[in-house]
Amino acid sequence: MPLAIVHSRALDGLCAPEVLVEVHLAGGLPSVTLVGLPDTEVKEARDRVRAALQNSGFDFPSKRITVNLAPADQPKESGRFDLPIALGILAASGQIPATRLDDYEFAGELSLSGELRPVRGALAMVLAVGRTGRAFVLPAGSAREASLAHEVRILAANTLLEVCAHLSGQGELRQYTATDTVDASASAYPDLCDVRGQAQAKRALEIAAAGAHSILFVGPPGTGKSMLAHRLRGLLPPMTQDAALESAALLSLAGQFRPENFGARPFRSPHHTASAPALVGGGSVPRPGEISLAHQGVLFLDELPEFDRRVLEALREPLESGTIHISRAVRQADFPAQFQLVAAMNPCPCGFYGAPGGKCRCTPDQVARYRLRISGPLLDRIDLQVEVPALPAEDLQGAANGESSALVGARVGAARTRQLARQGSPNARLTTRETDQHCQPDAAGAALLKQALTRLRLSARAYHRVLRVARSIADLADSAAIAPQHVAEAVQYRRFALD
Repeated sequence: MPLAIVHSRALDGLCAPEVLVEVHLAGGLPSVTLVGLPDTEVKEARDRVRAALQNSGFDFPSKRITVNLAPADQPKESGRFDLPIALGILAASGQIPATRLDDYEFAGELSLSGELRPVRGALAMVLAVGRTGRAFVLPAGSAREASLAHEVRILAANTLLEVCAHLSGQGELRQYTATDTVDASASAYPDLCDVRGQAQAKRALEIAAAGAHSILFVGPPGTGKSMLAHRLRGLLPPMTQDAALESAALLSLAGQFRPENFGARPFRSPHHTASAPALVGGGSVPRPGEISLAHQGVLFLDELPEFDRRVLEALREPLESGTIHISRAVRQADFPAQFQLVAAMNPCPCGFYGAPGGKCRCTPDQVARYRLRISGPLLDRIDLQVEVPALPAEDLQGAANGESSALVGARVGAARTRQLARQGSPNARLTTRETDQHCQPDAAGAALLKQALTRLRLSARAYHRVLRVARSIADLADSAAIAPQHVAEAVQYRRFALD
């Protein structure tokens, strides 16, 4: 018949709306017309598909071919529509049967020889397919990633000929199953015991891990700030299956997901020259930025004052809400961004302010200007602010004897379990009302906190963040009540180390 319909998927942020690829053959001068808001990559499919069909031994119809990508108001991008367009042309021209097309969805980029190349966002597309009950046919290079969505039947193909043989009943495509996935517990992180000294910074890192708090390390070069940041992942509890799938889907949208890393918390460390769209996401076709690629993991910003101030200010809303809304003239997209911010900075332009030996030659005015590169509103959103001083010689030369990540992680896991049982989320993600309900200190702790509010002139936001940090400290101590010592420790982490 002259009309064939093939099911496929577009990408709209983390969503994957269904696209019907409708192919119609009519009389007239031979031509190929693509309609339905295709971008340049999709329009180029006409040449790739023509060459792929001919090199695979099929006839390219000498007719007027119209390809409609429905719905017409949904923008379509990338080469993932090559395979469904090719199958639609073959079905409409009677070269393959069209009866089985409704049982599958297809995505794949075609080479000129007819081979299938991997596509970006395969996992996000497959997660959407699970609601339809159809199987998904994908290039072999994308099938392993897509098979992480256990409820969907994934069929892997290397060439267009293999897909056509399967639809014609002359062959069977390989099915990827859950046994092809990687155990989420197999990933390894750097160990905390590698960091020598810095007992207070390690304690702050443990608290940050327990409550999912953001943290800022301030100290001279070479004191272990970056080492501490890289070891936060090893203290965090394992991700749930849903969280791991969501993180993997975001990385898949950027073409950066590796199946062997499934279940490993992401660690993103953008350079300080990164732009605002690179950090929070953007583009004419919105794509996730570093904060979304760090979802359920760690975002490490080294040399924090060296970032452009406008770039840092873009972090303020995601730090509060855990999501980012990207709005452009034509398209909008929402991406999750529940990351743990770990920032590091030197205390002055030369880096040695306050270090022993008197090496710093920065003037007070230079130091003040350097610190002012970080705005008060952003600093107010960082829960723990910790000084990481230079290490004495005996700490550097002595044997490493600190606690391992496994030991500290066990305490963190127990504290996180208490939080989830009590309120269903980590302490750092409590709303104001939930904070008032679950984070109130006892009478002595409330009196101490009142003194701190008066002396340190904490904002309302800082007040609630102190309460959440105190709650995390109490959870680590297995204390139902927030006592004065918990409040006192939480308050000291709000006293910015550069003051």
